[in-house]
Amino acid sequence: MNFVIATFYHFVDLSNYYDMKVDIKTTCDNMGLKGTILLAEEGINATISGTRYAINKIFDFLRSDHRLKNLMWKESYATYQPFSKMKVKLKMEIVNFGVEGLDVSAKGEYVEPEYWDDFISQPDVIVIDTRNEYEVKLGKFQNAINPHTQCFRNFPRWAESFSGNTDSRVAMYCTGGIRCEKSTAYMKSLGFKNVYHLKGGILSYLEKNKNKNDKWKGTCFIFDDRVGVDYLLAPSQEIKCIYCLSQVSTDELKSVPRGQVVCFNCKDEREKGLEPSTSTLARLRSTN
Repeated sequence: MNFVIATFYHFVDLSNYYDMKVDIKTTCDNMGLKGTILLAEEGINATISGTRYAINKIFDFLRSDHRLKNLMWKESYATYQPFSKMKVKLKMEIVNFGVEGLDVSAKGEYVEPEYWDDFISQPDVIVIDTRNEYEVKLGKFQNAINPHTQCFRNFPRWAESFSGNTDSRVAMYCTGGIRCEKSTAYMKSLGFKNVYHLKGGILSYLEKNKNKNDKWKGTCFIFDDRVGVDYLLAPSQEIKCIYCLSQVSTDELKSVPRGQVVCFNCKDEREKGLEPSTSTLARLRSTN
């Protein structure tokens, strides 16, 4: 049996988001869907998985709300259910950035996936990865800057310290596009004039381009039991320990918390308070 995994977000005023939770959860449960949906006053953000029929039906239901009538989503596929349960959560933000009063409508300019390779190949374009450290260690675009953040709330502080010229052309990207809606708006609020971001994120890029020019290097980290996908959006068979870079088994992935993609040996060492060897760290730096 094949499962469809749908990822989506939509910034829109959902002033009654508290009241929406029960109806959405009930509908998802009736359809046999699993995954996580976040609701906040600023909108909706989710990744869900189920049969083709169930995915079609849930989007019919969501789009029946006039505020979500233009809701779009990205799809990938797996031969197993990558989520264990269905969760609908109420949040202050649908992506946790921690900057009050940020006008997301002032975001950067979209670059369509089809034009991304040519755009970031231009010598005057600075490419910035907005994702977290463990995501970047698994894969990134060639020559992209890694801000070395542990969570998205760390990004504003990094951006404030970024030494790039405010007249430079800045191209930013994330997994599905949602983090760039806020990070590019924030960069513009700091005075950067020419800010762009990859429309639909890495997932849209891989779906439409299949990494034909080899600009993407490695595995795209995702927040479900697949852990990462390859350039064809299939569950990656090459997920490596973020410390020693050895292949990580399915059993090992199931034994660690989200984001901590480590083998059993490195996990044991970390639990004993030991750090990766100097040679391991050198190899990690060379790949990032």
